[in-house]
Amino acid sequence: MSYVIFALVLWAIGFAVNVQLAGGPARRSAAARLAIPLIFGATVLAMWELLVRGLEVPSVILPPPSLIGATFAENAGILWGDFVQTILKGALTGYLMGCAAAVLVALLVDRYDYLRRGLLPLGNFMAALPIVGTAPILVMWFGFGWQSKAAVVVLMVFFPMLVNTVAGLTDTSAMQRDLMRTYAASWPQTLLKLRLPAALPFIFNGLKICSTLALIGAIVAEFFGSPTQGLGFRISTSIGQLNLGLVWSAIVVSALAGTVFYGLVALLERRATFWHASQRK
Repeated sequence: MSYVIFALVLWAIGFAVNVQLAGGPARRSAAARLAIPLIFGATVLAMWELLVRGLEVPSVILPPPSLIGATFAENAGILWGDFVQTILKGALTGYLMGCAAAVLVALLVDRYDYLRRGLLPLGNFMAALPIVGTAPILVMWFGFGWQSKAAVVVLMVFFPMLVNTVAGLTDTSAMQRDLMRTYAASWPQTLLKLRLPAALPFIFNGLKICSTLALIGAIVAEFFGSPTQGLGFRISTSIGQLNLGLVWSAIVVSALAGTVFYGLVALLERRATFWHASQRK
């Protein structure tokens, strides 16, 4: 019971500190923006540790963060190999291929109206297909290596990226397009000078959405066939062995990779679209 009381007191202290930082005069500073999520995360981890120990929750149901951290340190080499197999080979390769192909097809869709009428409805249909149905098929087609995981990722990210890019390319007013025509600008010139810059916020929105879809696709695909490496493989085999510490360690690697991946795309967006209203503070 003392663990539970201490956890509640710790939560109250963390909540009060965060409220003070968020409402204080320095709330817009970089240090305050960084401190608030760090304090919140540390408070959640500490409460998790105290409540699991205080309520004597079995580790096969929910292991404490200390056990997860110890397992993570003991299996750092294995988890690094899983990270390379799933994230760098499967997810990142499929992400780059799928997003690049989607942007190129979006340019064709924007250029030729019959592609817009025929391809976009098909894209909505393909985007609705469940990954648990398509992943086994692609694993059978491309084998059990990382190539099949990249193929699943391509399928998952292609149509969301395509729809966002097409929407961005149409995000110009008729007056702007007429002005370019009065300057005798060709389609490539209008695309480079007007439409692509206007589409950048939409493109980066698609890239951010696809950054999470890529990780999900690569990890889930490994449940349907994988060599003896990969985060999805590690989760599925460890859960069967009731090694919950290693399961949660693999989840931590996935979460950290997804956070860094999303943050890099958001940072690139801020640099490339600094002129857009969404980036103004």
